[in-house]
Amino acid sequence: MAKLEDIDPRVLVIKKRLKVVSEIIPVMSSKGGVGKTVIATTIALLLARKGVCVGLLDLDITNPSTHIVLGINPASIVPEEEKGVIPPRVHGIEYMTIAFYSKDNPLPLRGTEVDEAIKEILAITRWGRLDYLIIDTPPGLSDPVLDVLSYMDKISPVIVTTPSPLSLKSVERLLFMLTEAGITPKGLIENIANKPSERIIEITKKYNIQYLGNIPYIENLDIIITDPERLVKSDFAKKVDSIVSKLVEANK
Repeated sequence: MAKLEDIDPRVLVIKKRLKVVSEIIPVMSSKGGVGKTVIATTIALLLARKGVCVGLLDLDITNPSTHIVLGINPASIVPEEEKGVIPPRVHGIEYMTIAFYSKDNPLPLRGTEVDEAIKEILAITRWGRLDYLIIDTPPGLSDPVLDVLSYMDKISPVIVTTPSPLSLKSVERLLFMLTEAGITPKGLIENIANKPSERIIEITKKYNIQYLGNIPYIENLDIIITDPERLVKSDFAKKVDSIVSKLVEANK
């Protein structure tokens, strides 16, 4: 067991900062390009429209992109600082991203530098009292993903995958990793799938997690993806909304 003097004090600060959050939902994927960021951001937008107190945290440190879906220029926003950084409110969401500081420029971080950046943004961010904190996590099964899981309590990950054969094995690896860590996902979303896939259903049964629903390919999604007002009225958002209802219902 680590001695108290060996623990990074920021880890203790992170746990204190997050005490005001009722539930933390990291939106995770074992591979990039499955729609994780758009789904995470849309979940936050829809929860805000339901009058829920929600935050959105972009922890994809080297490639943050939730601000693109929110349709904002991070270089034009300077977060207020008072005993920490207070997340600006964007479209009814308390929102935090490293892009506020990188000004959307590339961040050539590697290895432990990414871990340090994740710890720093978690430690400095002063959230208000939230019902949900949605986190857009880095894709894959790398150290940054493990960092996100280890620094926070009360996490209920939502897994995003596609029915592609390339995704199936890697999503199983992610679910195995979470099981080994004693973490139970809130459920799995199958994206770019016109109907539930038998193989994905089998995987959810194997790991005893809820199949939250499928989202079909939406032809015009790339056109509306940077316009939150159009996005939340789209067929894509209607499918995500049915999933959000399940997430909220599970907490009643």
